[in-house]
Amino acid sequence: MSESKKTADQPAASPETLAEVAALAVPATLYGMPPTAQILFAVVDANGTLIRGFGTISATRLGVGTYQVVFSHDLTRSAYLGTLGLPGSVGASPSGEIAVVGRAGVPNGVFVQTFTSAGAPADRAFHLAVAS
Repeated sequence: MSESKKTADQPAASPETLAEVAALAVPATLYGMPPTAQILFAVVDANGTLIRGFGTISATRLGVGTYQVVFSHDLTRSAYLGTLGLPGSVGASPSGEIAVVGRAGVPNGVFVQTFTSAGAPADRAFHLAVAS
């Protein structure tokens, strides 16, 4: 009676079945994304013009370095990610900083502020992603 020997090129057997792995998955709760989750985005020029987006209704420059981006649905429990960047594929983006937060009084809006590297408000083109 010989036992089969495991060789180096054979993966180790996992003690977990697919059902056990699925049971460990994070359910769609306040802390996890629901199955219907979407990534919305906007690419906005320094003057506030919406260049392109997905689920984006509008972009508006409110003042020097301040913008409002409005999306197609409520973003109250969403996550926002912004980065400075030109709207095209040519050129170099000026250095600086960006801050993003939900827009007070506008549940489907995001308030964006852009700054120079020294922290002074400045108009900068940006890319904004929302996990909703």
